[in-house]
Amino acid sequence: MIRAGVARQLIDMMERGLITHIGMNGAGPIHDFELALIGQTCESVARYIKSGEFGLWRETARINDVVARGAAEGLGLGEAIGREILDGDYPHKATSVLAQANRLRVPVTVHVGIGYDILHEHPNFDPAALGVASYRDFLTVCDTVSKLEGGVFLCFGTAVMGPEVYLKALAMARNVAHQEGRQIARFTTAAFDLVPLSGDFSKEAPKTNFQYYYRPWKTILVRTVADGGESFYVCGDHRHTIPQLRLAALGAEATIAKEGQP
Repeated sequence: MIRAGVARQLIDMMERGLITHIGMNGAGPIHDFELALIGQTCESVARYIKSGEFGLWRETARINDVVARGAAEGLGLGEAIGREILDGDYPHKATSVLAQANRLRVPVTVHVGIGYDILHEHPNFDPAALGVASYRDFLTVCDTVSKLEGGVFLCFGTAVMGPEVYLKALAMARNVAHQEGRQIARFTTAAFDLVPLSGDFSKEAPKTNFQYYYRPWKTILVRTVADGGESFYVCGDHRHTIPQLRLAALGAEATIAKEGQP
């Protein structure tokens, strides 16, 4: 999503209170950091994997030092990187999702698997610091999900990490809620992706259908909203769907204000 160039849309929605939490996989802050620093991101994997240079860029590896310092201070992964960009010499920080979320005190959490990301290739990588910082972010997600009743959870383009982190957080939050006599059941979910799906999204695809193994469908659209929630699937490029989502949210807000609803 960060590479899709929709940062201004996300920042505007955070400023309006329409987005109250952003979760990313490990690639998210890397692209955000590079965009804030040099105004561009991405490299030719096909070219640099041949020479053994893929991902081994000195500038990007600075993130490892930022994470280690943040972890020592008790920060989560997203907060540490966001603070670094916001307070540091980054020419394009105005369009950094992490930096502006830090300014607005909107939590950005980063959920990593060691070996997934180019940061893990560098000699200054500290797996213990990364692990504890990302675990703090997971607990932050659990706290957010514990307040999901009546709210909205949206999944953009993450077919494994996003649905799985959400699933475990919801299990933990519901465990506590049940002990307290509460429910986390009536909320809305949606998955946004490029994958063209077909069928009835209100139930799981049969195991004989390859779509059964697409986690956003069975996790986000079916299983976690089976007790009273509702779900939607939106197929399209983030460059189109994010701006349209923002416009729809603004339109809904205007309607509510006009009708005088709380």
